[in-house]
Amino acid sequence: MLEEFLTFINKKQLFTPDQKILLAVSGGMDSVVMCDLFSKAKLNFGIAHCNFGLRGEESNEDENFAKKLTIKYKVPFYVTTFQTADFAEQEKISTQMAARTLRYEWFEKIRQQHGYDFVATAHHQNDVLETVFLNLTKGTGIAGLHGIKIKNGNIIRPIWFAEKEKIFDYVVENQIIWREDSSNESNKYQRNLLRNEVVPLLKQINPNLEQTILQTVERINAVEEIFYEEIELLRKQITWTDGQAIYLNYGAIQKVSQPIVKLHELLKIYNFSYSQTQEIIGVLDKEAGKTFLSPTHSLVKDRTELVIMTRNLEEFGSKEIQKGQEFLEVQGGKLQMKVFEKPEHYEVPTYKKVACLDADTLKYPLQVRKWKLGDWFCPLGMNSKKLISDFLTNVKIPLNLKKEILLITSNGSVVWAVGQRIDNRYKVTEKTTNICEIQWL
Repeated sequence: MLEEFLTFINKKQLFTPDQKILLAVSGGMDSVVMCDLFSKAKLNFGIAHCNFGLRGEESNEDENFAKKLTIKYKVPFYVTTFQTADFAEQEKISTQMAARTLRYEWFEKIRQQHGYDFVATAHHQNDVLETVFLNLTKGTGIAGLHGIKIKNGNIIRPIWFAEKEKIFDYVVENQIIWREDSSNESNKYQRNLLRNEVVPLLKQINPNLEQTILQTVERINAVEEIFYEEIELLRKQITWTDGQAIYLNYGAIQKVSQPIVKLHELLKIYNFSYSQTQEIIGVLDKEAGKTFLSPTHSLVKDRTELVIMTRNLEEFGSKEIQKGQEFLEVQGGKLQMKVFEKPEHYEVPTYKKVACLDADTLKYPLQVRKWKLGDWFCPLGMNSKKLISDFLTNVKIPLNLKKEILLITSNGSVVWAVGQRIDNRYKVTEKTTNICEIQWL
């Protein structure tokens, strides 16, 4: 198995002999075998162990066992204890998901602090098989069918090639002691139910189930790579940004093959679900204005684009601009202010994100806030009042962008609908002597 181990690392280019690897070691058979292989191969490694505090004294015994391994192999040891059950309850997630989140965050922290190149976990063929079946059972896209990747960022799986039976043969042959997790026998965990009940039945149909699934996974990985190259090309062709907004030309989506699948791949980075994507496709030929919300973003079907914005989950109140202040950070952007004497030949900028004002008409401090119903101003070029809500509708601001529009006011009067238009009463005229320029960055 040692020769297969080294061949696999070299073939998949997991790491080079001079690199430093942090091994995630639970004390179970798989991780102990991984340790032994690293030691026999004379590789540079350390051991990291997580005590999840879920099995009382048994968890503490696992920790002590892992510590003894570091003495045996004469390598560094890193250990931490988590309040896993409390974290799971707090985050409203399963215990297994909580443990996974906690351990990978901690592994990465240790990797960075102590100069390791990669974190190695002891996932193997059977784990890949179980993951594929678990994903299929719950429903998945193409990404869920590749199972556990051999290399994913800073995470590597050096014994991915091995079957559970081969790992067991190795511990028998080398007389290796390991810790058995009693929870592995409990079918209350979904993965254990698959391992203990479902997989044995499927192996009656195909005794070589693990190898068959691995071959399928390798083919899926190749297809996935081709698919995502096409998706990224499509993203570059039909999406663009303007400030905080992301625009997506949905007319182009309607012309591609499998529009629902491709649109979902474009939208899932904004946490929209597949079922939401189906609904979005269903309204593309309908009236503009339909809004969809993910946990992190809003999406509005506008006239020719889908407009995506980060949701501001915390309510923005107001901020002040003091006289002489040069910058103000607000709502993910920045306002830059400068006041200067009007030059002899001055041309007023026409760029919408710059407000050019008669400085002597302003009263400080200026206020920056979101617009609300009832707000009005006299848009540049007009001497009559217009409600901000009507103005934004007339200039066809998408609904989710409309909600985020800021106003700058002076003594209660609107000076500028930021990024849109100034108030006519504050414009620069022939009589202006001092200019205030405010730019939205």
